[in-house]
Amino acid sequence: MNIPVERTWVEVFGAGKGSRYLRILSLIERSIAEGQLQPGDRLPPQRRVAELLGVDLTTVTRAYAEAKERGLLESRGPSGTFVSAPAVDFAQRIDLSMNMPPAPEGVELSSFLRKGLAEVLARNNADLLMTYHAGGGSRADRMAGCRWLEPMFGPLDVSRIAVCPGAQSALAALVLALTRPGDTILAEPLVYPGLISVAESLSRRVVAVATDEDGMRPGALEQACDARGATVLYLNPTIQNPVARTMSATRRKALAKVAQRKGLRIIEDDPYWLFEEQAPEPVACWAPASTYYISTLSKCITPGLRTAYVLMPAGQDEASFLNALRSFALMASPLPTALATQWVHDGSARHLLDRVRAESWGRHDLASGILGMPLRESGRGIHIWHALPARWTAPELARAALAEGLSVTPSVAFAPGAEPSPPNAVRLSLGAVRGRALLADALSRLKALLEREPGAGRRLVI
Repeated sequence: MNIPVERTWVEVFGAGKGSRYLRILSLIERSIAEGQLQPGDRLPPQRRVAELLGVDLTTVTRAYAEAKERGLLESRGPSGTFVSAPAVDFAQRIDLSMNMPPAPEGVELSSFLRKGLAEVLARNNADLLMTYHAGGGSRADRMAGCRWLEPMFGPLDVSRIAVCPGAQSALAALVLALTRPGDTILAEPLVYPGLISVAESLSRRVVAVATDEDGMRPGALEQACDARGATVLYLNPTIQNPVARTMSATRRKALAKVAQRKGLRIIEDDPYWLFEEQAPEPVACWAPASTYYISTLSKCITPGLRTAYVLMPAGQDEASFLNALRSFALMASPLPTALATQWVHDGSARHLLDRVRAESWGRHDLASGILGMPLRESGRGIHIWHALPARWTAPELARAALAEGLSVTPSVAFAPGAEPSPPNAVRLSLGAVRGRALLADALSRLKALLEREPGAGRRLVI
């Protein structure tokens, strides 16, 4: 320790109050934080500090020991005590922002992969799996789509199914095929960000239609059609992203009637239907001749499969949709698609879905308990919508959470740019965190953050 710091210590220590060992510990923290002591600097022997400050040796020993516990100092044997290098945290940020299905407890995905791929290779020529394929999927792939969609619709005509490399590509192709630059797409005020991204990229506009506690209002939809001249309606009726609301059957039927009367074509994006215990029939059941229904394995099993199924409207030629899809995604990757098809046909997909769904419900109940939200039977998907106390704004909380090693999504991410200020809330995704113990820790940290005043974080000492 250099002489100026020693003199500063004497002055500060003499003016301080409280426990002597804590005053010494505070001196060490302050000198490091202000740069008077640098990593690698050697501190004087404890006897020298005791003599300098006029305290017992045991007081200094206790202060040094506490500083070592906090990672501020380190002992190097006979060489003495030195300032530690700043601690580096190699832990990744805990992601509560990415909507993906959780890895279910007790399931070895690698064993499913090995078995599934072995079956695929045993039944297919490897060269065939590595070449170009016709868009929309083979008959076996489309039959898998029919089987996957059977809980929603019952038996389906295979000719109405198209297989796509993920729901986002399906959505982009539908927007491209059904609209022109400058057209308006009607949607709820808070909407899946993927739609906003597609619309901006393709020079389309997403316009919000007013909602109530059951979702989009039929009267507001009719008014928006008259005012905007829109021809496409986007709906996400089951465990809606982001607000996690499931629209009633009555509301779905009413919206379908308005859409049919106004000549709207409907894009029904329904990735979470299979998570809902008693989900109403899809909107496509009420407007089968005008609804394009999207269902994906990425939100139910694993994103790595990159497989989604589009149910085309009854009597609709799929050519315009497939042409639009081929403009940016020539085909679905054959190997993941073949694996998805194998899993659907042999029951593995259903088994994994059941386990993922049970894990998701368990995580939802865990989050409800920690955050003080009411438990509910409906809307228990892979995300929750959490309203914030007035002292926090959603952007402020998102920034503060990052400083705590947490990533959450503020409401503004779900609002089209031209719409009014979104509600003061965040979406919390429950699936990306590995294991319930880590999720519980993350949610507890978030709860503690919510209970603090903005800007009242702990002082960082390194």
